[in-house]
Amino acid sequence: MSEALEELFLFGEEKMEKALSQLQKEFATVRSGRANPGILDKVIVEYYGAPTPLRQMSQVSVQDGTTLVITPYDKTIMKEIEKAIIKAEIGITPNSDGICIRLPFPPLTEERRREIAKDVKKMGEDSKVAIRNIRRDMTDSLKKLEKDENMPEDSVKDNQDKIQKLTDKYTANIDKAVEAKEKEVMTV
Repeated sequence: MSEALEELFLFGEEKMEKALSQLQKEFATVRSGRANPGILDKVIVEYYGAPTPLRQMSQVSVQDGTTLVITPYDKTIMKEIEKAIIKAEIGITPNSDGICIRLPFPPLTEERRREIAKDVKKMGEDSKVAIRNIRRDMTDSLKKLEKDENMPEDSVKDNQDKIQKLTDKYTANIDKAVEAKEKEVMTV
């Protein structure tokens, strides 16, 4: 296998891996029935004029599986944190006692669980589209290599099969991740 071909496969697999890890990051922000600190990843607080991620300026812990407890390192910004949580529209109203902020996660209704499961499927489909786009790019690069290096036809066919196997592997991984997240969301 030529160096350019190895590079093509390494680059393609790396991009597919990034697409899968991006999907898992998105899943972390999806609200299920349990308290999950990942839901706060998109909460940005105005801290002395600079937008700062909430998780960098406070300790976040899970209490009894259904409540997130946010303990800011600087108690003077409690109001700003509360405003940022409300502004992020995560669907939970913060309760402050002056020392920490509690986010109680109410149990999800069956209808809401189904909606979230649909969103999870859509995220999975979007990731599969990204994987297929990477496959297309890899195939296009393979065709260019074929012309540049005068590759034999069966070698090109073998490499196209390898690209398809790589695509199938990552598509299956996405399906597993979607299935696991759907199961988590639908579990009461």
